[in-house]
Amino acid sequence: MSVYIRNRLCRCQRCTFGGLIGAGILITLGFLFLLDNYGVFDFDKSSPLILIVIGLLLFARRNASTEGHIQAFGLPSTAPTSGQRNNSQVNP
Repeated sequence: MSVYIRNRLCRCQRCTFGGLIGAGILITLGFLFLLDNYGVFDFDKSSPLILIVIGLLLFARRNASTEGHIQAFGLPSTAPTSGQRNNSQVNP
């Protein structure tokens, strides 16, 4: 099992989707304001749509591939298993 930490310098799909969530929310809000301005859709009833968009973006990020992921802070890309030894400790 690998430990995943988002890295801004990484270009894997999961890290890229993480940066798109804010943009997706702003685009959705702008579209809803536009529809409200034209009288097509009432903005007061738009909270379920905003939550659906946020949920879809989080779902897409969670299921995106981590192939080629660069781990942040110099952490190893895989967690040590129980059979691996930690060589950083001094044995008496």
